[in-house]
Amino acid sequence: MSKETAHQLGTPLSSLMAWNEHLAQLGVDPSIIKEMNSDVARLNTITERFSKIGSQPTLKESNLNHLLENTVSYLKSRTSKNVIYKVSLPDSDVNVMLSAPLFEWVIENICKNAIDAMDGKGNLSIELKELPENVIITITDTGKGIQKSKFKEVFKPGYTTKQRGWGLGLSLCKRIIENYHEGKLYVAESTLGKGTSFKIELKS
Repeated sequence: MSKETAHQLGTPLSSLMAWNEHLAQLGVDPSIIKEMNSDVARLNTITERFSKIGSQPTLKESNLNHLLENTVSYLKSRTSKNVIYKVSLPDSDVNVMLSAPLFEWVIENICKNAIDAMDGKGNLSIELKELPENVIITITDTGKGIQKSKFKEVFKPGYTTKQRGWGLGLSLCKRIIENYHEGKLYVAESTLGKGTSFKIELKS
């Protein structure tokens, strides 16, 4: 199903790229064209991610510092200014074996869930730590919080608190981290009315 979705996205994406070129020739504001091209490129990345789900992805050595910075930069430009981002990274680069497109999608998905939990306003922090045997990414929000009894349930397919959506986001995130990257994804802590911390652990 994921591969078919990727295939179906291909044709409209090609059309969007052609329209962007046409608009540029008509003299549309270059800054608008740049943003549209950026979003089309992002859709191409999403298509690539869909094509990888269900098959064993190729893992390559990737710079986690840069990956997190780029993902947050993208999210910042497309979320409310009432969301305050804080990114804490080690001074030295942290390199791990990843499927970058899939891993970026995981970070985006967890962050978007956090922003939803905060109703579009609050503090969102992303911390990267390198330990002797593993690497830990902690994503913390100041949202509604999750009951302790539901720490595992949030990763089940179909679980959602939204009126729209299939509740597949966190379930896919867990699959990508644990099945494809041999890591761990879990709710580290949460307090109702104060916020939640998700942790991702990867082998260094």
